[in-house]
Amino acid sequence: MKALLLITVILMDFLVGMEFDLFVPSFPELQSQFELTPFWVEATLSVNFIGYCVSLFFVGEMADRYGRRPVILAGLMSFIVGSILCLYCPTYAYMLLGRFLQGVGVAAPSILSFLIIADSFELKKQQFYMAMLNGIMNISCACAPVLGCYTTHYFHWQGNFTLLLALGIFVFVMSMLFVPSHKPATREQPVRYRDIFKTKPLMLLIVQFIFMFVPWWVFVGIAPLLYMEAFGVSITDFGYYQGGLALVFAFGSLSYGFFMDRFNQRRLILYSNAAIIASIIALSYLSIIDCANPLVITLTFLLFIIGQIVPTTALFPMALSYIPEAKGRAAAIIQGGRLILSSLALQVAGYYYTGSFQSIGIILTFFIFMTSVLVTLVVKSHLPQEKEALEI
Repeated sequence: MKALLLITVILMDFLVGMEFDLFVPSFPELQSQFELTPFWVEATLSVNFIGYCVSLFFVGEMADRYGRRPVILAGLMSFIVGSILCLYCPTYAYMLLGRFLQGVGVAAPSILSFLIIADSFELKKQQFYMAMLNGIMNISCACAPVLGCYTTHYFHWQGNFTLLLALGIFVFVMSMLFVPSHKPATREQPVRYRDIFKTKPLMLLIVQFIFMFVPWWVFVGIAPLLYMEAFGVSITDFGYYQGGLALVFAFGSLSYGFFMDRFNQRRLILYSNAAIIASIIALSYLSIIDCANPLVITLTFLLFIIGQIVPTTALFPMALSYIPEAKGRAAAIIQGGRLILSSLALQVAGYYYTGSFQSIGIILTFFIFMTSVLVTLVVKSHLPQEKEALEI
């Protein structure tokens, strides 16, 4: 039964990874068919993020009160309805509504898949499974652009939404059968969102996660237009550029999960921050010269992807452990903050995009710099007192 539950959690992570990345290669085709500006093409991501954020805080609250299973099933049903709207949209407005409902629905499996694991294991095991789930999710993210490119090539943009619909239905059935229906324990005085916002050490961790997430989505949102339209990269080759980044993160996470007990965690995070700093320097230079080489840009951004691996895997379970009775709420704040800021950053990137890398490079450099600063603060304030923090 536990094996089937883990398979179900893995499928949830595949769905989440596919939902965000699978249809991105369809951007040029959508832009042509619906006669859209880059701003409105990016809106398919931004509206999805907004729906995700609207749902997140309800998902976290309800999951802490009523358990994980009913919330996951309700979310997957919303995702299925949204996928049907996207697939059969008569106008672009229906597409945006469908993407909104997909975002509302995917919030539940996105934040609750790991909480199913966190409910059952102590911190070290959580970090191991976090590494495994990160790896699996990013393998799906790596496969999604490649699969999306070939699906768009042969079946157009409708093919991608057909795949999402089929996967959503399958995950719904698996969740109904194998996700337990137990209700998590709660305090006599329930934890509220404002209690989390008042916990400054926890909020430092949360803000660090929020900023670390943004550069990836700025890159994912703009890269299809930049690479395929400005640089002339073919739709099939583009999938390998974007998929390769996710694949590196996936295998890095899996490797860290198996070897994390052999190395000093604090030192590994500092080494990771050094890779992030190197990416800041390199991206700054590429922005100044307005680089037009997609391979060089991808390899430079890869430094940041590598730097993300250890902090993301090691610190996320730590953040949830501060207030065990509020895991759902804490995860909701992290995910909601990530997507709110990503939505704003994407719209800014779309507004200033002029067909070159320069403006995008400046935006990426700013958010990666903020990430490095926050990782440094987290290392100084949390890791020397890690045992004490976990007893709060």
